[in-house]
Amino acid sequence: MTADHDRRWLALAVIGVAQLMIILDASIVNIALPHAQRALNISNADRQWALTAYTLTFGGLLLLGGRIGDYFGRKRTFLYSLFGFAGASAFGAAAQNGAMLFSARAIQGVFAALLAPAVLSLITTTFTEAKERAKAFAVYGAISGTGGALGLLAGGALTTYLSWRWTLLVNTPIAIAVAAAAFPLLKESRAEGDRELDVPGAIAATGGLALLVYGFTEASLHGWATGRTIATLSFAVILLAQFVVWETHAPNPMLPLRIILDRNRGGSYAAFFLATLAMFSMFLFLSFDFQNVLGYSPLRAGVAFLPFPLGVITSSVIASKTLPRFGPRTLAMLGFASATLGVLWLTQLTPGSEYWIHIVPAELLISLGMGHVFVPLSSTALLGVPNHDAGAASALVNTMQQVGGSLGVAFLNTIATSATAAYAGSHGGFSKAAEVHGFTTAFAISAGIMALAFVVVASLIRRPAPPVGGEGVEAEAEVRHELEPVLVGA
Repeated sequence: MTADHDRRWLALAVIGVAQLMIILDASIVNIALPHAQRALNISNADRQWALTAYTLTFGGLLLLGGRIGDYFGRKRTFLYSLFGFAGASAFGAAAQNGAMLFSARAIQGVFAALLAPAVLSLITTTFTEAKERAKAFAVYGAISGTGGALGLLAGGALTTYLSWRWTLLVNTPIAIAVAAAAFPLLKESRAEGDRELDVPGAIAATGGLALLVYGFTEASLHGWATGRTIATLSFAVILLAQFVVWETHAPNPMLPLRIILDRNRGGSYAAFFLATLAMFSMFLFLSFDFQNVLGYSPLRAGVAFLPFPLGVITSSVIASKTLPRFGPRTLAMLGFASATLGVLWLTQLTPGSEYWIHIVPAELLISLGMGHVFVPLSSTALLGVPNHDAGAASALVNTMQQVGGSLGVAFLNTIATSATAAYAGSHGGFSKAAEVHGFTTAFAISAGIMALAFVVVASLIRRPAPPVGGEGVEAEAEVRHELEPVLVGA
């Protein structure tokens, strides 16, 4: 084994820790939030901003973050973002009021939006040999699929044994250590040719995505028919439509439409969006079920999610080994079928449901499915993308996941809340049965979304992506030739 080979796998370990930190931070505050709310005297109406401030800036700035990494250097962007994330986390841990906490979370989201595309771009440019790339994406898929559940576990442990502030402060030493380890291991890369930033595209995409996430958040709080919700979502759609129109003739587009118009890549992005739209809300509802219905402590609630990361890790390893034989289409279809069955299992929950009988099997079915989704689709979403566009394509993967998760939580929480209120109104008031009815109603919608993702994969993902012009085409064609046996679907 050569020294360069060793360095690449050490680099993957370092990159993987950074990705885990990003994913963890989307959920680690969930369980700690009741304690932070009491400590900082945050109102019930405002407490959701501890979560939304992060997802709003993260989801809104991801596409811009990908282009910044392309143009100014992926290693440089990776390192600067780690230090910025460390500082924002320390600022949040020292919060003395709600505004300070929300501001810190928003700043975390900004640096996460720079960091996440750099992570995926660095994996793509570091591993080009077929088998090694499959293994690298298995690691990435396992991290992406388990991070949310591990965040809940870590949040419960830190809140129980230390303080809610440690759910933020823990990022600071980790980010600094990752930056120190990454500096000698990672090689710099950036786009060649035109590196002028697409300012109109950046404004339209960032504004549109941010308003979309904000609009769904408003809907979850105040309903879909309010003037503010309708106006916000309308402006979001207008801005995103303007972005698409602009990108068709921009001289150096922030998101070249050739990236998403490819059948395989477009199908992968759509499937990513639907998967996280359905899955992230599961963590939210099960967290409430564990603590409010079953009476678990924060730590026990975190431990109750352990089957999920174990299932994703196991299925990611299996997927990396079977991908060359079966191709991404077959694996992703099997994954979504398993996840759909798991979410349907959750629709049978009652206030008296047994954890080992009614929840563990569902967690395992979903998690075993997700490993078979994330590994093949992560690779397919980036196949055939030239070096000049690697950051944009990587950012789009993260955008689909983050925006899908944010919209899913807001949309399905609205469904659950409405169903709970309707049940309570017809059954003599609020009860655990009413709360669980809301959860199961949302799970039924989630199952339908998973089934739709199955259809998307079956319909669109067929064959390797063709080359897409520009710098890096010849190199990408060679990689595609090596990956062809891997990426031909059933």
